[in-house]
Order: sequence, then C-alpha cells, then structure tokens
Amino acid sequence: MRRALALLMLLGAAASAQGTPRTVNIGLGYIPNVQFTPFYVADKLGYYRSEGLNVKFQHGYVSELMPLLLQGKIDFIVGDPEDAIFARNQGAPVKYVMAMYQKSPVTVFSLKPLSRAADLKGKTVGIPGTFGSSYAAIRALLDSAGLQEGRDVRLAAIGFTQLDAVRAGRVDAAVGFVNNEVVQLRDAGQKVSTLDVSDAYPMVGSGLITLDKTLSGDLARKVVRASQRGLKFTVADPARAFRLAQPVFGSGGGTLDVLRASVPLIQSAYTRLHGLGASDPAAWSKAIAALVKQGSLPAGTKAETFYTNSLISKTVR
Repeated sequence: MRRALALLMLLGAAASAQGTPRTVNIGLGYIPNVQFTPFYVADKLGYYRSEGLNVKFQHGYVSELMPLLLQGKIDFIVGDPEDAIFARNQGAPVKYVMAMYQKSPVTVFSLKPLSRAADLKGKTVGIPGTFGSSYAAIRALLDSAGLQEGRDVRLAAIGFTQLDAVRAGRVDAAVGFVNNEVVQLRDAGQKVSTLDVSDAYPMVGSGLITLDKTLSGDLARKVVRASQRGLKFTVADPARAFRLAQPVFGSGGGTLDVLRASVPLIQSAYTRLHGLGASDPAAWSKAIAALVKQGSLPAGTKAETFYTNSLISKTVR
C-alpha cells in the first residue's frame, strides 16, 4: 500500500511539473516600443502560455543583450540581422530564427530637399553611432554615389536623437526608419524627404536570434510559433494589436501610425507562401553579398550560415 501511494505521489509530482510553464527570457530593443507589438500581443493573448511558456521581456541595447544571450542569461533577443551575422562571423554560436521584418526599414531623411545620394555632398548626416544597420547602410549609400565619409560627407554620432536633431537643424539629415521618424514628422505636418537605401544596401530586416544549442530542443520552435501568431494578429488587426500592447510601451512608446507603417515590412510575397517570419533565401544572399562587397565579411561567405527557416510554421500566414 505504501509503495502504491508513493508511486501515485511521484506520478502526481511529475504531472504537476509538466504543467508548470517554462520561463523564457526574450531581450527586446532598448526601451518598450510599439515596434515590438507582435511580441507583446503574443504574450497578452496567451500564445506563449498555450505553448507552456512564461515569457519575460528584457529591454536594453543589443550590445548589452548579446553578451547575456551568449552567457545563457537570456534565451532569445530581437536584433538586426547584422547583430547575428557579425557575432557568428567572430565565432559566436548564434542564429537568426524568425524575421520580424522582411526588409530593413532604414532610410535617410531630411526636412531639406533630397532626391539622390549625391545630394548629401557637403552635408552633415546624423547616425546613432558607428555600429549596426544604420552605419552599414549609410556607408553603402555613400559608396554607391562615390562619396567618402569625412571628405564629402560628415557623419555625426548623435545617439538615438535623430528626430530632434533634424528638427533642430543640428544635422542636415539623419539615418532613421521609414516606420518611425518619417511617420512622426509627417504626422506633425512636416514635409520630409527620404532616400531609399535598399539598392545600395539590400539588407533583410530585424528578427529573433538565439543560440545554436537552443535549436536542438522544442523550446525554440514553441517561441517561434507563438511569435508568428503575434505577427499574424498584428498584420490582421493593427488597431486592436496596438490597444492590447500599449499598456506595455505607454503613451511615449510610439503611435498607431508607426505600427501601421510597420505592417508592410512584416509581409512579403515569400511569407505568403512560406509563413510569416520566414526568411527569404534570395534576400539573404543579396544581403550577405552587400556585406562582402563592403569588406565586412570574407569572400565566399554563405548566407545560410546565419539563419534558418527550420522552425517556421508555414500555416501561420
């Protein structure tokens, strides 16, 4: 009788353990922001919980979050593809596993007339710093126009103050995002000029990054599937997604117009066939080729080294 009772207690304990949600830590951008709405929505609507996960978000700069990922202190981060590419190229066991955006939203914007890259000659352009997608994009754009940093165009590191710097005239133009600063300026009734950098720098968009070892179990698949559902809900009903997520990022974390401008970046012809969050191999090949041309990666670098579609559910479209 005692042995039977002990066995029942063990079975009960095992069942209880299986029902306990697993805590997963996801690092997002430097502050709570409307751009992370798909992840906030996936949490609010219980998509992570339905996968047996208890998600905790940690905000910070990717330069702070990447070391935490490598140390195993967080499980995933949302970052630019360059964050995964350059880290892996230096030997870090990281991989990009789900695309939040299908293409980079980086642009050069100004309140002064701009129609082509050559118009930047003699100008001061604000950048967050000499890192990340913004810096790589402006370097490629200047190179495409035969302009040299320092000699023809001055790049000023201004942190993430591009909007205020352009408004105040501290810089002639700045590198920002079509779904952020440009939207805010136009909402304020200001006429904005933008330069499309995608020909010079055909980069894919930001996405979910994790460690190689995390890919061996079912955790990554569960996180990706729930996050895909968050992407789908956001695309289908941006207004409701905004209302659900706003308590997380607050009144200063972005507007519904910013979210609506982000929705086209989440989708592509490729995702309509292969699922939201899927990475287009052709787009990745172009992106890696651009970095090789820039001298940021060695010749012969293969795009598939840095990303995988193995976790993507094709039914989430």
